[in-house]
Amino acid sequence: MKDAAPHLFENSPIRKMLQHVVQNHALWTVPIVITLFALFTRWSVALNPYSGYNTPPLFGDYEAQRHWMEITLHLPFSQWYTYDLQWWGLDYPPLTAYHSWLCGLIGSKINPNWFALDKSRGIESAESKLFLRSTVVVSEFLLYIPAVMAFCQILYGVNNAYLKKYTAACLILMQPALIMIDHGHFQFNNVMLGLTLWAINCFLTQHYVVGSVFFCAALGFKQMALYYAPAVFAFLLGRCFVEKRGILLFIKLGITVITTFAILFAPWLRSLEDIQQVVFRVFPVARGLFEDKVANVWCAINVIVKLKQILSLESTVRLSLFATLIAIVPTAIHLGLKPSRRRFLYALINSSLAFFLFSFQVHEKSILLPLLPATLLVLEEPIATTLFMNTAMFSMFPLLKREGLAFPYFVVTIMWNWIIGEHDTANRDLLEKVCAKGIYGAFFIWHLVETLVEPPSHLPDLRVVVTGLGLVTPVGVGVKSAWKNIIESQCGVVSLANKEGFEKLPVRIAAQVPLGSAEDGKFTSTEWLDKGDDRVMAKFTQYAIAAAHQALQDAEWKPTDAYEKERTVMQSRYITY
Repeated sequence: MKDAAPHLFENSPIRKMLQHVVQNHALWTVPIVITLFALFTRWSVALNPYSGYNTPPLFGDYEAQRHWMEITLHLPFSQWYTYDLQWWGLDYPPLTAYHSWLCGLIGSKINPNWFALDKSRGIESAESKLFLRSTVVVSEFLLYIPAVMAFCQILYGVNNAYLKKYTAACLILMQPALIMIDHGHFQFNNVMLGLTLWAINCFLTQHYVVGSVFFCAALGFKQMALYYAPAVFAFLLGRCFVEKRGILLFIKLGITVITTFAILFAPWLRSLEDIQQVVFRVFPVARGLFEDKVANVWCAINVIVKLKQILSLESTVRLSLFATLIAIVPTAIHLGLKPSRRRFLYALINSSLAFFLFSFQVHEKSILLPLLPATLLVLEEPIATTLFMNTAMFSMFPLLKREGLAFPYFVVTIMWNWIIGEHDTANRDLLEKVCAKGIYGAFFIWHLVETLVEPPSHLPDLRVVVTGLGLVTPVGVGVKSAWKNIIESQCGVVSLANKEGFEKLPVRIAAQVPLGSAEDGKFTSTEWLDKGDDRVMAKFTQYAIAAAHQALQDAEWKPTDAYEKERTVMQSRYITY
């Protein structure tokens, strides 16, 4: 079996483990081992404190999630978004409320005291904590983990690319940011991200209507899924123009979206006042431009220019909306005009990063949204993904440290870097080595300074703000993925409608040459089959063309005039039609 893993993973522990398993003909055990490893890591983190641990009077996010289970269990729909809003009033869409009701119903069967109305506030018994931690783990194992496995099968499950498939699955599941927020801090982001990933899987396999149901469900669980909405809308609209029955698809998508949201919001549609209250709670504009010292543009600017003091609330809303649109529109237009599946994945990064950096009312935990599509492309963009991941973790350190999660923060971050082989830089060029070592060295020094040196009394938030200024790397990742999306769209898109003869054979072969097969090891061809309009997208460079030509020669195939003409065009322009 050929190893199709990128050359940067050659000495990574996960790749060595997979090779050993393959050699011992025990490949069937890999999904089980990866899942058990993910489960062990999550429960290990869950043994630590959580948001609001032993901190009355309001406690924290842990109590908020528990309280929502309490009120949805005992109160009618009409009071879910109005009951005692000063004590963690429900501020997520209805699907979160339904999920809370189900968890509360199950928990009340075990011990009714855990969710007794009003009387259970602030409860922190060992049994109730075990149950609540279990709800996060079970939710993730029912939605997010199967979605990850399905994604890896869709992208890497062809041509027996076992190493790529399971390497990607392990790295995605061991993403430290999601583990720390959901199983440490305590939230259910995995449900929203799992629904989103199922939508992505459906879109990649051309099940657009089913995918739209999943994405509407993600929006119905957490409104932050809107970070992906521009990319999803542009992609689906573009597909309506590309597909043979595009008008029918457009109608189906419209009906599906309306019906799904109508079902989710049905209990509140009887009264305009009720639906207004839900919208008011879900989109709390009055909270301000950002919360805490989040690593986005507005927090960075606020160090010099106090926007909250200069601008009114309405002005900051308009400013953030304008800046977000400026960052999103180019990618959305480009994706809509050329709606390939590869561009869609990169556009998800651009869209979610634009929202994180420029939108209104951003929290540190919102970095999880751009991290999802970035992590999905970890084998395509290993350096950018690793740098982005570490910077995201660094930016969340003040939040995690405040909640007593500093130790697991270091453990899971170091573990992910070890698994991915970040300690080994033998296959990198000098610039990559210097950048990686420099940035990680700066992170280490800053953590050391933060531990040993107290900030000046007149600048109590200095350490938090400096940590939050890690937004420089997310901006770089966004710019890189945007340019990559645009530039590569001009390369390697070839019509295969004419399947007579072998005039396009070099294109077909170049799309299937194993990774790392070129002489200098820099060739990184990737297959992207677009069944909708029968195209294959690949990175066509000199290495791909040379590899394809060599494959033809090895097969003792005599090139036709049409073939030679096609190869000459590719070599001279590096693009095809």
